[in-house]
Amino acid sequence: MYKSFFHLQSNPFAGSPDPRFLYMMPHTREALATLEYGISAHKGFIVLTGEVGTGKTTLLRRALASLDQSRVFSSFVFNPRLDVIDFLEFILSDFGIIPQNRTKSGMLIQLNRWLIERFRREETCVIIVDEAQNLDWDLLEEIRLLTNLETTSEKLVQIVLSGQPELEEKLRAPDVRQLRQRIALWARTHAITAEQTANYIAQRLLIAGTSERIFSDEAVAAIHRASRGIPRIINLICEHSLILAYVEQLSQVTEPLINAVARDLDLDPQPFMVSTTHNTYSTNSTLPSQKHPGREER
Repeated sequence: MYKSFFHLQSNPFAGSPDPRFLYMMPHTREALATLEYGISAHKGFIVLTGEVGTGKTTLLRRALASLDQSRVFSSFVFNPRLDVIDFLEFILSDFGIIPQNRTKSGMLIQLNRWLIERFRREETCVIIVDEAQNLDWDLLEEIRLLTNLETTSEKLVQIVLSGQPELEEKLRAPDVRQLRQRIALWARTHAITAEQTANYIAQRLLIAGTSERIFSDEAVAAIHRASRGIPRIINLICEHSLILAYVEQLSQVTEPLINAVARDLDLDPQPFMVSTTHNTYSTNSTLPSQKHPGREER
């Protein structure tokens, strides 16, 4: 609707996790490098955590796309609220394997044989579980047991658990200490700063086909305040503001328009302070602080 008005070739702020629009910030580069290294080096267990809307799924898809597609087989579990049998059946189907019988032992034997064949061909197999904070304890234990599928030198399947910070809390539970000890690498996503927000918006517009300053500096600052630096909310505000600007035939998005969109979306437009030391936010409504443990578990 507004693409031709703003001379855009595609939608710059779509809600889908399109790897083309991944904005490389320092923490994004580190997280992407961790994922790529962990999968390609057959490290076994990798964990990716971050607040809602900070780009975890986009990062995962970018990591997979960067690998040799002819030598990498992946299963992307986007809904972890499954029982063990359904989980195994989903993985087999995603790998292109037709289950010979719908029993746990039968599917595990079939998966193991298939993984051994991929190993012999020097191919990589990875299982990604998104929204992993929703995994129940029984399925989490079954996922841990999948790491027992290994040779004397390396894991037959790489497993990436991706989820909100609650996943880290879940993995600290005494009942899953065996799983935590097997986690080779940790990666994390974070909210972005005001400067990064400006660059983020400019890059997405450029990829979509324009270098024009559609958003004024004041509008960008208002977007950052309202979004608290969460990329998904930035996209939401920008999308709504472009629609409104088109309706009102405005060639540039202004701060008052952003404030109006923020109110419509029930977002708090009040200023907030960013602590660069701990990357936490101080606002009228407190957001959870983010911890920064080391990148790799020893």
